[in-house]
Amino acid sequence: MRKEKNMALDTNVGNILTQQINKEFYSAYLYLTFADFYEEQGLKGFANWYVIQSQEELAHARILRRYLLDNDWTPTMEAIAKPDLTFTKVVDPIKAAYEHEQFITASINECYVVAQKANDFRTMQLLDWYVKEQGEEEANASDLLKAVELFLVEIQRASLILIVRTLLASL
Repeated sequence: MRKEKNMALDTNVGNILTQQINKEFYSAYLYLTFADFYEEQGLKGFANWYVIQSQEELAHARILRRYLLDNDWTPTMEAIAKPDLTFTKVVDPIKAAYEHEQFITASINECYVVAQKANDFRTMQLLDWYVKEQGEEEANASDLLKAVELFLVEIQRASLILIVRTLLASL
């Protein structure tokens, strides 16, 4: 919701940044569901990684909120959707995280386009940090996914070798 005393922030910019706050909060919820899955699997290291990711997402939301408030725009805190993903394999949340980071990157890019159309250079400068941050987030998610997938392939390969050796030993 826009305060009338100062019309410094373009309405479209204020609205899209308010929507982005909600997406950042959803990201935090989503990453906590990943952490919970890994807790259930006994993988506390993975759980901790996603708790930390959740905290980062909350920080991203707080930065956007503060920016809006500092520009005389009161963001509306909308309901946060419940994550509805279910997982059966250890790699599933990692794949979902990578896909989600790609979604958030596209959303940040859209925020940038709106700010650019409004010639809002201050907001574009703020979003420059988010663009860089998203590059890092996508790279981290991609690297983790590749590492886990490689590990799982190697585990399968080692298991097959063990089975073959066991079968050969029984001949």
